[in-house]
Amino acid sequence: MTRFAGVACLARIATAAALAATALAASGAGIAPADRRSGYAMMAPETRRMQDDDAENPGMLWVLDGRPLWTARPAPDAASCAECHGDAETSMKGVAARYPAFDDGAGHPVDLAQRINRCRVLRQRQAPWAGESRELLALEAYVALQSRGVPIAIDAGPRMQPYLRDGRAEFERRRGQLNLACSQCHEDRWGLHLGGSVIPQAHPTAYPIYRLEWQSVGSLRRRLRGCMIAVRSEPYDAEAPQMIDLELYLAWRARGMTFEAPGVRP
Repeated sequence: MTRFAGVACLARIATAAALAATALAASGAGIAPADRRSGYAMMAPETRRMQDDDAENPGMLWVLDGRPLWTARPAPDAASCAECHGDAETSMKGVAARYPAFDDGAGHPVDLAQRINRCRVLRQRQAPWAGESRELLALEAYVALQSRGVPIAIDAGPRMQPYLRDGRAEFERRRGQLNLACSQCHEDRWGLHLGGSVIPQAHPTAYPIYRLEWQSVGSLRRRLRGCMIAVRSEPYDAEAPQMIDLELYLAWRARGMTFEAPGVRP
């Protein structure tokens, strides 16, 4: 093989690999768009009413805590979120519906909570908030509220393809002593019952959510780790890249669905 023929061959291999990655992501969702259902649609009417009424939705308590965090300076010499981004009702509309998103500084996708903490560290020069802390969940809930009613629209461009592929692999990988994959419950058996609860399709349309079981607001990462523990698997660390890949794939899988945070779930 000549040198030029070898280069051409490598180029064809690279092109084929790129097309295969794109096809992998494009073929991903096992539930047809017309059949997608939010977990909201599978809840009891009483729980749906709780989410629908902001006066009854417990998640709005976190939103109320998040509003002053948006406007207050964390330190005298640090700008507030509002000083950089302006009115959240305008500047943050649609933002949460696009996360996880690629972060140029980090060099990989981050979810909304990580984006908030990166701004806090890099722009405000403050220590990051702990995962699942009241402050982080409150500001995330306040930002997420601004995207209520907006379609989920995840970037699936070339640089996101490896992460989407890895997220799909996590979704379809059997794990734990029960040897179950996410897809076996949430694609193959959605609508059936498990322990008296309806199995949802696992669309992350409402995070952060107030879960009645938790009696608190929690993140999608908390829910994913809970599922991993339920199948008797060692959960990933909350900040592990596999968690963000899985979040990304789930959000891409729910593309076009309406964002409804802060949600309420059983």
